[in-house]
Amino acid sequence: MAAELGLAWQDDTPLAAVFAGNVVPVGADPIATAYAGHQFGQFVPQLGDGRALLLGEVIGRDGTRRDIQLKGSGRTPFSRGGDGRAALGPVLREYLVSESMHALGIPTTRSLAAVTTGEPVFRGARLPGAIVTRVAASHVRVGTFEYFSARGDVDGVRCLADYVIDRHYPELKSAAQPYLELLAAVTRRQAALIAGWMHVGFIHGVMNTDNTAISGETIDFGPCAFMDAYDPATVFSSIDSYGRYAYGNQPAMAQWNMARFAETILTLLDADTQRAVDMATPVVNSFREQFETCWLAGLRRKIGLVTSEDDDAALVSALLDLMQRAGADYTLTFRRLCDAAGADAGAAAANILGASPPIELAQWITAWRARLARDPQLPADRARAMRAVNPAYIPRNHRVEAAIAAATERADFAPFHEMLQVWSRPYEEQPGREAYLLAPLPAERVLQTFCGT
Repeated sequence: MAAELGLAWQDDTPLAAVFAGNVVPVGADPIATAYAGHQFGQFVPQLGDGRALLLGEVIGRDGTRRDIQLKGSGRTPFSRGGDGRAALGPVLREYLVSESMHALGIPTTRSLAAVTTGEPVFRGARLPGAIVTRVAASHVRVGTFEYFSARGDVDGVRCLADYVIDRHYPELKSAAQPYLELLAAVTRRQAALIAGWMHVGFIHGVMNTDNTAISGETIDFGPCAFMDAYDPATVFSSIDSYGRYAYGNQPAMAQWNMARFAETILTLLDADTQRAVDMATPVVNSFREQFETCWLAGLRRKIGLVTSEDDDAALVSALLDLMQRAGADYTLTFRRLCDAAGADAGAAAANILGASPPIELAQWITAWRARLARDPQLPADRARAMRAVNPAYIPRNHRVEAAIAAATERADFAPFHEMLQVWSRPYEEQPGREAYLLAPLPAERVLQTFCGT
């Protein structure tokens, strides 16, 4: 990541001090940014970076401008009574999961560095403090727009929209309706992003508008988790009591967030509120179709198809239904399906759901094979393509928790480094690391995750 950013240091540069915020890099002018947000549906007019500082921006070797931010570096004007610190556990979780998401090919913020501070933080217990350095396309959120909109600051909203267009969507500058096209572009990116989450079983856990990046990146990895057994109602976040952000609700919640974004720019669309609403509504309503298009395209690839037929959605839905009824592991099922796509893989096909599959599985396999027969791929090529989109290794929650426990309780970072290495190659076979393929045993299952604030 440092190489991509074009960052380089002298041998005597105190890197730990830099990434702890104790030494400000030359050219940096740190700021904490303001934003508002709907948190679990309730509007909060002022949130902001309560424990983060934006060091500045760097233009990388590829010409892309990126933010570099310290998270957990201390109090800011937006700390709202908090200490502004981060515990080591949440820092390691963000580092592991964000880098894993990058390796999975899903747009995400990145983790450049993690340091321990040598100071304790208190989160119901005394825990080691730490700071993560986050790299993002930008930290502009839907909540950033809400901050200015809630104050009636039309000029502020316009300035922010122009900035976002210039930085993230420069192709919109010449559009007849640039702000309407901005809404459409952000909606498209969010639809594709959420589809990507769903393809790998990722559950964000806290999809508030202040955690929705205008750039279309995954941001804020507090109570996030990966689903083991397939169930659309799966929730891990300890603060999501009613399942608002359950796995299966994520598309609807993303569309809800796009409606909130649309509300903030209505004044830029037309001076007449009703005309502005009439312009924005079809764009927001297009989210569902765009999501379903991205989702189905990805599921086609996951089951080995490169062509489309009208009944493909029903074929996919039937498999997901069987998985849910069998309590089958989401990741393992699709990875086993790669083996079942080979030329002579009858036994592999029968085992894709693990032990005691529903009797209807054989019917599904027959329908699937008939569909594959109409798809122009050789079996070996199909299996290879499927392995490129069905990960073998994901940050399983019990593994992440084990790495966190080793680091926080014993100062042992070896599990963290090994997991980071394994999850950096999620689609590859890794001999000797078969244990990382396995779903958790009943006693190992993680039932709740926590945001760490």
